[in-house]
Order: sequence, then structure tokens, then C-alpha cells
Amino acid sequence: MFQQINKYYQKHKIENRDLIILLLIGGLYSGGIFLSNTFVNVYIWKQSGELITIANYNLASYIFQALAFVWAGKLSKAIDRILILRVGILFLCLFFVCVLFIGELAAYYNFILGCLIGIGYGFFWLSFHVLTFEITEPDTRDMFNGVFGILSSFAGMVGPLLAGFIIANMVDDVGYNVIFGISFLLFACAVIASFFIVRKGSKGLFAMKHIAKEKKRNKNWKRILHSHFFQGLREGIFGFYITIWVFLVTNSELALGTFNMFLSGLSIVFYLVAAKFIKPHLRKKSILLGGLLLFVSIFIIIFEVNYTLLMVYAVIIGIAYPILNVPFVSMTFDVIGKAYKAAEMRVEYIVVREIFLNLGRALSITVFIFGIIFFEEEQVIPILLIVFGAGHLVIYFFVKNIHIGTRKQKEILIKEQITDEKNR
Repeated sequence: MFQQINKYYQKHKIENRDLIILLLIGGLYSGGIFLSNTFVNVYIWKQSGELITIANYNLASYIFQALAFVWAGKLSKAIDRILILRVGILFLCLFFVCVLFIGELAAYYNFILGCLIGIGYGFFWLSFHVLTFEITEPDTRDMFNGVFGILSSFAGMVGPLLAGFIIANMVDDVGYNVIFGISFLLFACAVIASFFIVRKGSKGLFAMKHIAKEKKRNKNWKRILHSHFFQGLREGIFGFYITIWVFLVTNSELALGTFNMFLSGLSIVFYLVAAKFIKPHLRKKSILLGGLLLFVSIFIIIFEVNYTLLMVYAVIIGIAYPILNVPFVSMTFDVIGKAYKAAEMRVEYIVVREIFLNLGRALSITVFIFGIIFFEEEQVIPILLIVFGAGHLVIYFFVKNIHIGTRKQKEILIKEQITDEKNR
């Protein structure tokens, strides 16, 4: 790896500097998110004590994340991508400033806070994906994603545990203020680092509507979009409810941090295993196996829940997510790579995919909100967890009919990161 870096540096000093700076920005972002994101839901929960408040916060986040991807995608064809990245980080900084400033009123302003962090996510990831493609080369792209994966995974292991330790050892909400403040500083450093990346011009028209309509002509693209919608159905509820559930069972931020550290650490191992052993001809079977494991894992905690059962649940999903995600991500980008004008419209394809994913997330949370309004929480939540928990299993019934054909040697458009800080 280091020989590759040195060789590339000798040929392209400026581009290599940008690569390192982009890794630094990604590392700072991962540190800030993993340190605080898990505990934002708990922080709001402790103020309100109502699930509907947490649901509103997450619903706003997903809605505005989808909108932000569209806005950022359109802007990416008109202005430099690094400016879009700064906008995303600035919105994340603004989010944590608001949380620190309003303090005990965070639950009251839950929807506004969700809007801010959703916009931050959308702008940051659209820009980061495009910059990854533009700054890296075919001979350094694997190295870049490998290093970034290590940084993200390390943050996913250490961040929640460190935050839980800080919160547990400080009185009242002082610990929360400390970790939110640290996250703000990490994002501020990421903005400063972005000024050292060489800016490049942008051109082209944003044709998202055309790519959305492409699903009428391209059956593979249609199936991939529908599969991402069902992926979102599970992620919408599970993205926040399991966190609250662990906290309710343990009443300990440190235990929640330990849960996430254990889950992230196990996922790292199985992502490496999946990447090595899941070959193209095994993708569909792997997606089916991963989907089944994720669905079955729900029944471990649905009838009786304690910390031991939650840790067993963490083991299963820590194994299942890599088995499903590695082939699913590869298949998704294979479909995009074979699609109409993929090289010219890679931004539009990513934006449309994100819209379907976040539509699924938003729908499941909307149903969750109406469910707890009109029915008893103890009765309706287990049903919703089972119904929407089948989302990843349904993915298989769409991808099983996808046929890529003989794969040509093509440059990978954008390599998705294996660590998802929001969706457990």
C-alpha cells in the first residue's frame, strides 16, 4: 500500500496531496459522527420520553437528506464539488452548535434539528462520493477506500465507547455537551482541511428526471431502485429504535457504547471475509442469506429483551450486514455501470438511488408515527418491527432477476463505504 502511495506521489504530487487531505476530511467526519450520532437520539429521548419525538427527528433527517442530495447533485454540475462538501460540513457544525445552544430544548426543536443534520448528510456524501471518483485513480482507488474503511471502522469502534464513558462519568448532561462540542471541533477542522484541496471546475446539465424515467426502459435499474426502497423500509425504524431499546434496557450510555463497539468490531471482520470469499456467482445467494439472518434476528428480541439477548442480536446482524451489503453494493454499481450514459450521469444515478432509499426510510417512520398514535406502543411496535424488518429479505426477490451479462473491464464509478453510521 505504501509503495503504491509513493509511486503515485512521484507522478502526481498535487493529486496525491488532495487524496491524503480527502482521507483526512473523511476521518474527521467519521470521528465526529460516530462520537455523537448514536447519542443524539438518547439525548432527545431523555428530554421528551416520547418515541414520537425521536421519530419526528429521524423523519426530518431522511426527508431533507433526500432533498439535499437533489440540491447538491444539481449544484455539482454548476460549482466546484469542494464547495458542496463545505456546505455539508457547515450544516453539521450548525447542527451541533444548535444542540449545544438550545440544550434542554433540543426535544422541542426536534424537527428543525433533523432538517439540519439531514441537509448536512446529503451535501457531504454527494460531494465526497464525487470527489473520491475525481481525485483517485484506478491504481489508488482501492487503497483510498481501504484506508478510509479502516478509519471509519476504527471510529465506529472507539467513538461510541469513548462517548459512553465520558457521559457516564459526568453529572447531568455535561457529558453530552462535551461530546457534541468535540464533534463540532472535528467538523470545523474538516472545513479547514478542505481549503487545501485544489479546486476544479464543473460543467454539464443535471438530468435527474431523465435517469428516474430510465427505470421504464431498464429493468435492472428498476429492480435495483425497488430493492433500495425496501432496504430503506427496515433502516427507517431500526436506525433509531434499537438504540433507544438498548438504552431503555440498560439505562446506561456506556452499555450502549459497548453494544456499538462490539457490533462495529464484528462487522469489520466479516466485511473482510465477505469481500474475499463472496464471488460474483455467489452474490444472490449471499444476499438471500444475509436477508434471512437479519429477519430472523428480530425474533431474538421481539418477545423478551435483555442485554444478553441484545448482544446476541448484535452478533447476528454484525455477521449478516456484511454478507448482504458487500454483494448488494457491488451489484448496484454493476447495474449503474451498464446503464445509459453512466459515465456522464453518475451523479444523477447516485441521487435517484438515494431518493428511493430515503423514501423507504421516511415511509416506515411515518407508519411508525401513525401506529403509536392510534395503537398501544407495546402492541403495535413488535408488529412494525417484524413487517419492516423483512425489508432486507425482500431485496433478494428483486435482485434475483437482475442479469448483468459479461462484465467488461470498467472503472468503478464510486465505491461505497462499508460502514453505515446511521443504520443498525
